[in-house]
Amino acid sequence: QVQLVESGGGLVQAGGSLRLSCAASGRTFSRYAMGWFRLAPGKEREFVVAISWSGGNTSYADSVKGRFTISRDNAKNTVYLQMNSLKPEDTAVYYCAAALGYSGSYCPYFAYEYEFWGQGTQVTVSS
Repeated sequence: QVQLVESGGGLVQAGGSLRLSCAASGRTFSRYAMGWFRLAPGKEREFVVAISWSGGNTSYADSVKGRFTISRDNAKNTVYLQMNSLKPEDTAVYYCAAALGYSGSYCPYFAYEYEFWGQGTQVTVSS
């Protein structure tokens, strides 16, 4: 069992930055690939980025490539999402999720691949 708690959301002006954190419980965090998804009003849940358990493989949605960076610290059971050059269309509730990693390069894209989810943190970008 893995419990996930997101933090770091808030209100920021367009062009600004935020850093989200996702703290995980459990001793096996390093075995899990981690992902970030987001849900905006009136839209479907959207994949944002994922990182393999080793940290050696990442996958980004085209909409955030070059602006967002995912990283993880397995010693601290934490995954981070650095968001730069934020746009109003980035406004959403951001969720982190964990998927048991079958290989060091496993970097899941689909929500159904993730077993555990956090409760989300709101990110609002004003224009």
